Amino acid sequence: MSITLLDGGMGQELVRRSSAAPTPLWATEALLHAPDLVAEVHADFFAAGAQIATTNTYAVHRDRLAPAGIEGRFEDLQRAACEIAVRVRDAHGSGLIAGGVGPLKGSYRPDLALPVAEAAYLFGEVAAIQADYVDVFLIETASSVLEAEGALTGLLPAGKPVWLSVSVGDADGTRLRSGEPVEAILPLVEAMGPAALLINCTRPEAVTQGVARLSGASVPLGAYANGFTRIDEAFLDTQATVDALSARTDLTPAAYADHAADWIALGASIIGGCCEVGPAHIAELKSRFGA
Repeated sequence: MSITLLDGGMGQELVRRSSAAPTPLWATEALLHAPDLVAEVHADFFAAGAQIATTNTYAVHRDRLAPAGIEGRFEDLQRAACEIAVRVRDAHGSGLIAGGVGPLKGSYRPDLALPVAEAAYLFGEVAAIQADYVDVFLIETASSVLEAEGALTGLLPAGKPVWLSVSVGDADGTRLRSGEPVEAILPLVEAMGPAALLINCTRPEAVTQGVARLSGASVPLGAYANGFTRIDEAFLDTQATVDALSARTDLTPAAYADHAADWIALGASIIGGCCEVGPAHIAELKSRFGA
């Protein structure tokens, strides 16, 4: 089976490399104040073996920007992030661009999910900008079937392949963070036709549980875990910073690759990393699986 290798977590790499304290918009602020740092992270992931650069647009949504008074920069920031990723890819000489599309309102907050039509309009705004730059849209951290449906409804009409990545519970990878069985996403996948189905931004052990339940999917499977001990309740505040989370100390590149081997054995053909998974982890995946 041929493996496609994603990059790792942009936001935590920016925190690691910056002297500035994290804010609720820490990764987005790098587009304003440290764009060269964003480019450096993309370049390091490509050098490590990643075949795809995910744009630094996870939180570039109007509702995320508004509390900081920069909603008017929505389009500028989307384009800036895409242009950085494309420039680095072109300098590298190969690779694809995935348009990173995080959830509206906040991560891991399926309780805040908007009605499908309202969400689709906002995701459609993102798609209209990113379509000029990206090869595929990557919906990230969808925590309920409703969140996934809103994002797919907004992105699919843009005419680019859409990869849907859902997030499962840290303690129980058989369920979406909404509490729905992870298999509940499969009818939506069949009905709407994303080009791939992935699990992201949860513990690697939970990812393994979730991938095992999705083996009946009719589209390619993927997986990219985070390196946090767990998603703390304090981080569910929509204005929380990453200081509310703790990184694991046991998730070495070799240990992470061991988990990835389990995902591949279960049928995953797209692998990479989320928060706290850096270039060294991607290099180990490249070495182990020859992506």
